[in-house]
Amino acid sequence: MAPEPAVRLRGITKRYGAVVACDGVDLTLERGEIHGLLGENGAGKSTLMRILLGLETQDSGAIDRDGRAVTIAGPREAAALGISMVHQHFSLVDPLTVWENVALGRSGPVRRAAERAGVRAAAQRYGLAIDPDARVGTLSAGERQRVELLKCLRRDPTVLIMDEPTSVLTRSESAELFTVLRRVVAAEHRAVVLISHKLAEITTATDRVTVMRAGRVVLRRATTATTEAELAREMVGREVTLGAAVGVLPHATAPASPAASAQTALRLRGLTARPGLDDLCLTVHAGEIVGLYGAEGNGQKSLGDVLSGLTVPDAGTVEVAGASVDLRRPGALSAAGLGIVPEDRHHAGVVLDLSVAENLVMTRLGDVSGRVFIDRRRLRRRARALADEYGITAASLDSPLRDLSGGNQQRVVLARELSGRPRVLVAAQPSRGLDVGAVEDLYARLRRCASDGIAVLLISTELEEILALTTRIATIFRGRIVGELPTAQADGERLALLTGGVA
Repeated sequence: MAPEPAVRLRGITKRYGAVVACDGVDLTLERGEIHGLLGENGAGKSTLMRILLGLETQDSGAIDRDGRAVTIAGPREAAALGISMVHQHFSLVDPLTVWENVALGRSGPVRRAAERAGVRAAAQRYGLAIDPDARVGTLSAGERQRVELLKCLRRDPTVLIMDEPTSVLTRSESAELFTVLRRVVAAEHRAVVLISHKLAEITTATDRVTVMRAGRVVLRRATTATTEAELAREMVGREVTLGAAVGVLPHATAPASPAASAQTALRLRGLTARPGLDDLCLTVHAGEIVGLYGAEGNGQKSLGDVLSGLTVPDAGTVEVAGASVDLRRPGALSAAGLGIVPEDRHHAGVVLDLSVAENLVMTRLGDVSGRVFIDRRRLRRRARALADEYGITAASLDSPLRDLSGGNQQRVVLARELSGRPRVLVAAQPSRGLDVGAVEDLYARLRRCASDGIAVLLISTELEEILALTTRIATIFRGRIVGELPTAQADGERLALLTGGVA
């Protein structure tokens, strides 16, 4: 007889008021397989996995573990059943070291030397280089993702759920991770769920794939029997034209970005911030999309923090439309006409516990205020107009922002920043964690910004994204620009040399 599946979900249904997040979902996870789970933001994937982890309780349906019906009342029960998850958004404690974060939640005595050695061994085994003694608060997004992975893998789960595990990894890091993961899955007979919006990643790394749309399963198939284009179509329910986004089509099919004007909209001179930036200089013209490309951890986060107003650099200047900005003054960059879509929207882009409406207007309160207090009617009218214009889907504009899908949260940030009619838009890793439909909409809006004369600085580690959207590429290495070239002249060899620090 064939062995029982590691996990079988049968007829899982979950409602939130009138919203049906999961509608009779069946999902089978086999040992020794990587199972891809796809769907738009809000399709029900996360709710389904939260039920499997005991973070939510289904309204109806059943869960079998090795052929035996189980009740998962909470995360402890899930852990006891060998079910663990690497979450997309980090759950680390910044003041603690890497090894201390990995050890958190473990029972029994904690021995520093043994924990540090264990982290080093696991990092080497899974190809996730990290210093066990580094403070998490000093790490880049890519390095934090490695810590999250190590934290989960050290628990040795039988069923491993990976939610966008490569969203902040470089292409080579991602390839190495999946090579190791494939070997571990086969040798240790684990069952893995891979949630990813990178379609090329799904078709390359998984054995089977399930696609959800509007809470239901719309496709269930062996990965070798489908294509990236079909998966995109099933996810969104229509044909998708994405150019280079998430590997669906060759980047040559992407619409050309508009030509830049001669007017300098953003000039960065000698920006230095320790650690992170080292005499960085860059110019972006009005109507131009410039890509800042490089391996994760080479100063992109520090630059984003400076342009968000979160960090005052040790040296250097930022000029917007020819005027130098006083970076010591809160709100000065926004007042000068710089809008930003930050790398980590939860950390620097939104306030999750505030309402959708409040997040949409928080940087322009003067537009919705009376003489003394905020005018709630004006606030709601303004928020409704932006929600309609940018296609933001929410049960209510008074709902906490945390209730929205990742794609809708990103639309909130973009709507708020563009509503201020900026001269410059900085978009840092803007498509991270977004589904194919949301990426398509994002790309169209960034191109429209450039057509309207806005200077766009695109900070991204996604090469396909850079090639699809930009007219010029600047490469960053150890906090400084080591080379620039027109996108039309970019090729893999030249970019590899530049991102490796060879000017």
